[in-house]
Amino acid sequence: MRKAAMELMDASDYLTEKVQSFSVHGDIRFLNEYFTEAMQANHREEAIASMSGKAGFEPALHKLLAAMEGSLNLMNREYYSMKLVVEAKGIENYPTVIRSVVLSEEDKALSPNEKMLRAAAMVHDDEYYAQKGKIRLNMRASLKELEQITYTNDEMALTDFSKKMDWVRLVIILQTVGIFFMVWLTSRLGILPILNAVERIKADSPIPEDGVREFRYLASTYNQMYEIYKNSLDRLNFKASHDELTGAYNRSGYELLLSSIDLGSTYMMLVDVDNFKQINDTYGHEVGDRVLSQLVKILKKNFRSDDYVCRIGGDEFVVFMIHINEINQKMVSSKIERVNKQLTELGDDMPKVSISVGITHGTEVSDLESLFKKTDEAMYKSKQSGKGTYTFHSN
Repeated sequence: MRKAAMELMDASDYLTEKVQSFSVHGDIRFLNEYFTEAMQANHREEAIASMSGKAGFEPALHKLLAAMEGSLNLMNREYYSMKLVVEAKGIENYPTVIRSVVLSEEDKALSPNEKMLRAAAMVHDDEYYAQKGKIRLNMRASLKELEQITYTNDEMALTDFSKKMDWVRLVIILQTVGIFFMVWLTSRLGILPILNAVERIKADSPIPEDGVREFRYLASTYNQMYEIYKNSLDRLNFKASHDELTGAYNRSGYELLLSSIDLGSTYMMLVDVDNFKQINDTYGHEVGDRVLSQLVKILKKNFRSDDYVCRIGGDEFVVFMIHINEINQKMVSSKIERVNKQLTELGDDMPKVSISVGITHGTEVSDLESLFKKTDEAMYKSKQSGKGTYTFHSN
């Protein structure tokens, strides 16, 4: 259900792109692409609606259905815009649903050029984007409900599974001992695989699938259950070390990374979002959250996959740029300048954002405490310099 909801969000944006392109250019290709995707979106909506009877999913489904209802209302507006375009362009072959749209007498009287302008305005004005914003708000609320349900179910399943694993381990050890005795009676060749399996179980690791046929079957069964158990633990460990909103490392993840970095080959960058409180007060916390999420995406895009992005406070982030043995201010400067440029291009519905950054290379300090202190001082110098800039500790 979560996957279908995500696909509906993507489909809504795709449909917007196609109807806006059609209203501006009048190219029938955009109309056809719109309705091809609209058919796929209908299948997803039917699949979601069919899940209405599942216990526990009612709050998420209610919000998702509200988003779907808003999407249908928005499509009626888009159909009207398309009808204006096909009449302005004299297009003869177009979907039946557009043929059923009736233009107002006032719009019928418009010239072809005026109809094109009217069509474009209907899918670019504030009312159109307000409806889209309401749809996305319901979608996000639904996804948040689904994530909470999934997390709760995972925790319950893991607790139950952990208890079962204890019994499984006990049974396997007892069966292993019994098999060991029988194999020892028939062939000494079966001893080593069994002893190895016992040690692997004690070490909490998979069992090698070798030895006699019965033992291979037992080992395969254990390994399958072991893999499920480890995957569940990995999911919980990820949630424990990562920020739920942005996907960056959280404070716990940051402290773990900080304790293991190599000072001699690491840049530490302390990033602060300028005027973030004003953004929250002016645009609301939802927009503020979107700003933080977009910032992390842009940081990850401009830095390497080996580098680490951490959220250590409300609007404070740390970037560890590793494996940089020599000080290279030019490279770091270009990355931060690109980040600040991209933050001013988030979109019409987002405020312009900038960051102030302090930067220190590990070779410039003697210990981790000094690394953070010097980087923090450099960041505040950036703030005092007018914000939207960066300061190297060495400067």
